[in-house]
Amino acid sequence: MCRLVAITSNEYFSPMENVAALETMKEGHDGSGMGLVLKNLGGEFGELKNYPILSGICSEEGIHTLDDYLNKCGFKLKYTWTPKIKPVKCVTRRDYYFARVYDYPDNYKEKPFEEKEGLLLKTRIALRKMGEQDESIIVFAFYPDILALKEVGDPLQLAEFFSLAKSSLKAKIIFAQGRQNTNYVINLYACHPFFIQGYGSMTNGENTAFVPIREFLMSRGFPGYIGYNSDSEVFTHILHYACKRLGYPLTYYKDIITPLKTSEIETRSDSEVAKLLKISLRPLCIDGPNCVIGFTPDGTCFMVQDAKKLRPGVVGGVKGKYGLTSEECGLDSIISKRDKSQDIFPMKYDMVIITPDAQEVKIWNQLRGWTITTS
Repeated sequence: MCRLVAITSNEYFSPMENVAALETMKEGHDGSGMGLVLKNLGGEFGELKNYPILSGICSEEGIHTLDDYLNKCGFKLKYTWTPKIKPVKCVTRRDYYFARVYDYPDNYKEKPFEEKEGLLLKTRIALRKMGEQDESIIVFAFYPDILALKEVGDPLQLAEFFSLAKSSLKAKIIFAQGRQNTNYVINLYACHPFFIQGYGSMTNGENTAFVPIREFLMSRGFPGYIGYNSDSEVFTHILHYACKRLGYPLTYYKDIITPLKTSEIETRSDSEVAKLLKISLRPLCIDGPNCVIGFTPDGTCFMVQDAKKLRPGVVGGVKGKYGLTSEECGLDSIISKRDKSQDIFPMKYDMVIITPDAQEVKIWNQLRGWTITTS
């Protein structure tokens, strides 16, 4: 099993808090990789929130290819962040790790954000395809106020490798995964968390319904539903499809991936909607066990379990800072001084939702609706 650590706060904090929590759960990851996604950035990125950030890795040749393409597209480089690499045993260094901030092409500056989003997605996909065969260009995200950093290795060693303890890199939402490789070949595109157009998620578990879900998503005609080096990437795309493409409230994400029995749906005040979702989006029903942690564009964070509830997950903290982790020891590492009796262990009908800036924790239950609000 992989191990997951998400922290949401009303103040900026270092990704080292996530790494330390992963270290307490070390028996659950095997050193085959760590992924970090930072949202609501501070530090040097704090004044650049309206500009897209390109996060990735390039070879010496790949960075020239990337520069040439972006220049031709009209993007103008505003700022570059690169981690201060410290050689660490067992971590193989690649040529160039980066998070680059760009200004939009002149002909896009006054366009609606939806059109800008389309351009960023199109550009990210093009760059990925350019470098996919030889790994000369690896792109994780191209979006405002989002930074992704991934590499193969043990999380604590990678934190040392990237000098994260000394870095000014900070954010108000940070997701981290310590991987346990379930693929035959380690591929950084298979490393969680995954991200698309403001939505992100990471998963601990097995998605045995991966193939029909992938085929359904790829049939939607949306260019971003590609890749799938990991069976867990579909969770991010289902979230995007449900909330952005179809416009449903976040709670319906739970109904889509784990629909109720017909007899259970009858008890709902919105039973007609729940029935329609179950019928029309049946190919997106998951078959776990899975624990999914995700975020939406406004900074809402959530944890949801599938019906089998065989993967651990706990949510807890204090107003202004909450953690969503695979195990209690990880939560203890983040927020030791909390009322542990208020910790939440979501079961098969539950969706734990934390509002932006970590102000409230709410539980939405598929059978009973909203059941608990803590603020």
